[in-house]
Formats: sequence, C-alpha cells, structure tokens
Amino acid sequence: MNAAQSEISVTHPKGTQARVLFSSVFGPYAQDDAFGSRSINPMELYHNQVTRMQGSFSLRMFHRSWGIMMIQKNISAPSTVLDFPTREGFAKELKAHRYDIVGISSIIVNVGKVAEMCRMVRAISPESVIVVGGHVAAIPDIEERIDADHIVRGDGIAWMRAYLGEDTSAPIRHPHIVSGFDVRTMGIKAPESASSTAATIIPSVGCPLGCNFCTTSAFFGGKGKFLNFYNTGKELFDVMCEMERSMKVRSFFMMDENFLLHRKRAMELLDLMKAEGKAWAMYVFSSANAISKYTMKELVELGISWIWMGLESPLAGYAKLQGHDTRTLTHELRQHGIKLLGSSIIGLEHHTPANIEQEIEHAIAHETDFHQFMLYTPVPGTPLYKEMKEKDLLLDVNLADIHGQHKFNFQHAAISRDESNRFLNLAFLRDFQRNGPSLYRICRTTLDGWQRYKNDADPRIRKRFEWEVRSIQTAYSGLLWAMERQLQRSNGTVSQQIRALRLDIASEFGALTRAITWIVGPIALWTSRREQKRMNQGKTYEPKTIVEHRNWKHA
Repeated sequence: MNAAQSEISVTHPKGTQARVLFSSVFGPYAQDDAFGSRSINPMELYHNQVTRMQGSFSLRMFHRSWGIMMIQKNISAPSTVLDFPTREGFAKELKAHRYDIVGISSIIVNVGKVAEMCRMVRAISPESVIVVGGHVAAIPDIEERIDADHIVRGDGIAWMRAYLGEDTSAPIRHPHIVSGFDVRTMGIKAPESASSTAATIIPSVGCPLGCNFCTTSAFFGGKGKFLNFYNTGKELFDVMCEMERSMKVRSFFMMDENFLLHRKRAMELLDLMKAEGKAWAMYVFSSANAISKYTMKELVELGISWIWMGLESPLAGYAKLQGHDTRTLTHELRQHGIKLLGSSIIGLEHHTPANIEQEIEHAIAHETDFHQFMLYTPVPGTPLYKEMKEKDLLLDVNLADIHGQHKFNFQHAAISRDESNRFLNLAFLRDFQRNGPSLYRICRTTLDGWQRYKNDADPRIRKRFEWEVRSIQTAYSGLLWAMERQLQRSNGTVSQQIRALRLDIASEFGALTRAITWIVGPIALWTSRREQKRMNQGKTYEPKTIVEHRNWKHA
C-alpha cells in the first residue's frame, strides 16, 4: 500500500457482492454555475491549457476519467462507471440500481459538485456508502466540505480492493482506454477509427523528481515516491500487445509522469519490440534529464513520437533541467520527427513585470509543436501550498478558481493577480503569433521525420514513419491550405510559412496530395470560419455521458 494511501481497517459487509457505482462529477463543465464550473476552465485538456489562444485552429478533444476505469477493472464486485453524467443522469442511476457503494472522483476545482453529489446520494440512496477520491481529497478541510463516509488519498485500487476484502497485491489489470475522443479542429470532427486511435496506458503513478508545484507527485507520496503498476518492459509489452489485438491500435499514450526516466524498463521494452517487429508509436511525458539518457536513434527505435517536456523556466533551478540546453535539445528532437509539447510556468518567484516577457520569449523560442503555459499555483496538498500557507501568502480564492489558467491564488512579490492573467494570456498569444497553429507545427515535424527516416535500414522505423506521414499526405494538406488563407490578413508571416510547408508536402507526395488539397481545403476554410464565429459567441462542447458495466450479471 502506498505511503500516501488512506488506511482502511474495515471491509464492506457484502464484500465482493457489493454493488459499486464509480462516477465523475456531473456536467456541464464549461459554464459558470453555482457548483463551481467555469467557462474559463472547460473539460478539454488541450483547448483549456495548451491551444486556448489558437481560435478555430485549437485542438479539441475529451479524455476519459482514467482513475475510476482502472479501479473498476481491478475489482471483482459488480460495478458501473458513469463518466460525464448530467446531474439528472446521476440521480437516475442512483434510483435505478440502489448501489451499496458510490465512489466519486474529482479534481479540486469541482469540490462543489462533489458536495452536491454526496447530498444527492444521501437523499436518493441513503443506504449507500459514499467514497470520495482523486485530487479533491488533498483539500485540507475536505471532511468539512462534503458528507462522505471515506476519503481516499493515494492509490484507489489498493483501497477499494481492501474495502471489498480482495487481495491488494494482485496484479494490475489494465482497462481499454481510448486516449481521446470527439477529436476536432477547424470545425471538423475527426473520424473515430481504430487506425487513428491511441490507447492510454498507465505504467505508474507519482514521480521520483517531485517538483514543488506538482499535484500528482504530492498525491502519491511526494518526491521520490511512486507506484509502478508495471515494473518490467515485458509486463508493459504484454499489455501493449493485448491492446494492439483487442483495440486494433498501434500507438500508445503512456500516462506516466516521467516515462523515459525508467531506462531499464524502456530498453527491455525496445528489445521485445525489435524481436517481434513492432512498429509502435508512443506519446510520453519526460524531463530533459531523462531524455538525455538516450541517443536519438534509441528514441526513434523505441517509437517515441511525441514528448510532453517541462521547460518551466531557465532560472527556476529544477533538477530535471540542470545542465541541459533545452533549446538545442528540442530542436534536435523535432529534426528527428519527435513532436514536442513544452510546458512553461508564469509567475515563479523570480519573475517580475520587467523580466517576464524575456522569459516568455525564451519559452516560445523553443518552437515546440504545442506549448502549455500555467500560472505558478499553490494547489492544496503540494509542498508549494504548504510553503505559501506558512508564509501567510495564500489569498482567499474560491477553490473552483485554483487551476492555473486564470489568476494567482497567492500574493506574488512583484506581480498582481490581474497582471498574472494578462501575462498568461500574453504568453499563449505570442506563441501562436510567432509559431503559428499547432496543427501546422505537427505537420512540419512529421515531414522532417519522414524525410530523415523514409529510407532507413530498419523496416520497423520505415513502417512507423510511413504510418505517421499518412495524415499530411491526405486531410492535413487541405487543412494547411485553409490555414494559409485564413491567416493571410492577420498574420502574413505565418501564412507564408504554412504555404511553404504545404508546397514541400505537395512536392514530396505528388498529384494525389495536391488533388486532395483542392477538395478538402475550401471545405476546411468554410468550417474553420464557421467554428470561429461559434467560438466568438461563447459556444463550447460538452462530452457525452458514458456508462460501462462490469461483472453486472452478479448484481
């Protein structure tokens, strides 16, 4: 059991026969309401905190509630996952089945919704035991804010197994998780086919590095504490093979705080991939110091196609950045076809109105395919929160507004709350104006990788790049045509850069690509302009409700 795990000394009287409902919080999610939803904070990772200033070019998608899916897969009790319910849908589910246990998972900003859901359970299904977990459990006075029977901090799988009287040390079974759904950009929804889908795999939780602001690291025990679900490359390889067979996928999103830091596991995985001829693509989170443990050839052989890398600030002093020229590193990675999502912090202790724009310029000079900017934010449960509380610098801010994409929740030495919001928006806007839409940048990096490796001696590498380049041979070439024209007046420099890339792609792939461009391009231009009008009116998207039963024959 993890060090951060809540202790459990009792089991449910029905044990593995108890009926369990796992639910995420109810929607809507991108509308200001009394329960804590905020229009500034939609349930879309990329549009919320990565491509938010890119207008109709923003990448839009939703991600499942992975935690409750993992717990459901690893218990034998009859259970239901209710993901993205409406308030009315949650009530209907409670009335329909009279669950013995209701588990609610949430991040901190949605604590108001958790409180309301607990109230609803007490009113509709008073015999149910209420269990609350997820990052919301890190709120210091959470027991006073919600009416729950158990608050779970840390590893929810082990806790729920123990509560049901099951073996807490049993091997972890991984659910089939589609990385993202309802993917769209420029007003066009991408087809949801197996060939374009990535499977999400969660190899571990926590992080050995433990940056002071990191909520995930803090939630699972802090610096140096992490829980591996799969310790070896062989264990990981077996899971990937099973998903390849059943989900018909060939790309995997490794939801691990620092996947490449575990070099022994990664290299064992590579040996197995080579032996079995697997031309998989992997999307990972990793730090500069972890990436430096590998040669470019090893990264390409491993199938590393995309890396989310913390750039934070050149003067921040985080160990993961020490001794690394991140601009040179990111440039080299992109030359090898590895797409990058850089992440930088606005409002660190050393930032002032005089130097913040220089820091922003440093960030966007990396020319990463995506760039996340986040405010330095003391979130409950983190070392940073503890430090700010001890210094009496925390501001009285609603928990629903503590998410790093609005304004400071602490008293900064040099930057006011309003200035923090202005600098954050400035960073996103400058990155977009200087580097263009992320979709264009992805195409550029993909083409670079293809041109470098299309004739590689390793058939696995050739096969992966042949698969990855398909998108820019077809639909993406038309999207580039539309981008070029839509940006002609507002950003002529980027428009010309997009045009140059489009012509390079046409030259590389010939007549069919040019024909597709002339068909798709005008349609994409029309849908993109329509989407921009929709966004200007404040309209957004909401995820569909998903209901999944497991072992329900026993209920």
